[in-house]
Amino acid sequence: MTADTAQTSTTRAVQELMVQRAKESYARLPMLEVAFDRFTLSLAQVLRSHFGGVAETELKSIDYLSCQEAIADLPDVALIAVTEAEDWGGTIAMIVSPELLFNIVEVTFGGRMCPAGRPQSRNFTGIEKRVGRVFCDTVLTDLSAAFDKVSPVSFRIDYLETNPRGLLIAPPASACVRAVVSVEIDERIGELIFLLPNTAFEQVADVLSQNFTGGQLGGDSGWRQKMTDMLGGTSVELAAVMHQAALPLRDVLAWTPGQVLDLGLQAEDPVTLRCSGLDIARAEVGRRKNGRVALKFTEKLYQEEELSDVLRD
Repeated sequence: MTADTAQTSTTRAVQELMVQRAKESYARLPMLEVAFDRFTLSLAQVLRSHFGGVAETELKSIDYLSCQEAIADLPDVALIAVTEAEDWGGTIAMIVSPELLFNIVEVTFGGRMCPAGRPQSRNFTGIEKRVGRVFCDTVLTDLSAAFDKVSPVSFRIDYLETNPRGLLIAPPASACVRAVVSVEIDERIGELIFLLPNTAFEQVADVLSQNFTGGQLGGDSGWRQKMTDMLGGTSVELAAVMHQAALPLRDVLAWTPGQVLDLGLQAEDPVTLRCSGLDIARAEVGRRKNGRVALKFTEKLYQEEELSDVLRD
């Protein structure tokens, strides 16, 4: 082989490699990645409430590859929820690994105190599928909430599949996003896999491809709601201020016991309600049938602030 022939072969190999890499190169979707990151944080709290125990979640990876490659990497047997993304006009797939499904069934039916069973490779029973579907509905509801501030969408399960080889949600060569979430429930570990072909979110691809510049985007809604409930039940001290006057210090020092101070008040004059040094309302003074003094709220002195980042949407 001559030097020219070797150089030509090397050039052709490099060109073929560049073409192959170009085919496998997919555009990243920063907003989608952020939504999944926030979804993973909130999912832990959702699962703690759902199972009444310890649950931890971790976003292991987000990959961009073809649908054919994504499906080929799935377990031989898994619970697959083929889901319609109604507001996007496409179909996605949520895959529950066999280990996670069996763990969910054990915890649901009282096996919490028993050690985790060995991984099994078999078809699922009707009860296991039913428990798995309830779990999938819970997870997809939280996933929908994670996308609310990016691109609102609701997910509806069309049917359940157990054979990944029969899964067809998009053409095999089309681009696909695969998100893998590790789920640990009472020291039992499994995986959730989400397959989102580009055809599923084609209508909102421009939104999902935008760069994330920081700020509030979803978050742990469970803790947000808990903090809101706790703040709503907090006790505060109120002071009813009847009158304020500015007097020279010499007059105050000249006060003697028994001296009457004329405040110039009438019975119908309003009082000011004060909390932590801030005037919050005006009220009229009255008396209840039992003889106790009461205040009737008449005017608000503060402006309500927008608390969208604190209170639950």
